[in-house]
Amino acid sequence: MTETRENMIKRMRMRSMRRGIKEMDLILSAFADVHLAGMDGDALALYDRLLTENDHDIYGWIGGQFAVPAHYKALIDLIATGAEGVTRPA
Repeated sequence: MTETRENMIKRMRMRSMRRGIKEMDLILSAFADVHLAGMDGDALALYDRLLTENDHDIYGWIGGQFAVPAHYKALIDLIATGAEGVTRPA
């Protein structure tokens, strides 16, 4: 059975809010609230894949402490633009 778009977005919103690190809860839930409904299928699939990554890695990518994998670069840049209190080197 294929997951509906509506259920996929609901699931990803919940996974964005229930992370292992409070900072990631805040950053990803804010991003999800603003962006998920407007994403196309490919972008949703990429975000869903990002949600399987380790929170410490994602936080490091957003904060610029770790190199971002090429396939996540545009998505991480988008998430980082809305991440209050997280500064990234130019």
